[in-house]
Amino acid sequence: MTLQSIPDFQTADRLSSSAQDIPVHRAKELTGGGSLAQIELDGKVYALRITRAGKLILTK
Repeated sequence: MTLQSIPDFQTADRLSSSAQDIPVHRAKELTGGGSLAQIELDGKVYALRITRAGKLILTK
């Protein structure tokens, strides 16, 4: 399996216009500076958690 890195904002000007149309959301902003956020989709609530290792976990 190959993992692709997501470019930072400093390199965004070099991306194609279609890649720039993809919204970018900072996890720390979604969690209000904490480690947990709730995300709603089609009436279902999911938990987005930032682990101590800096990984993201999305659960129902």
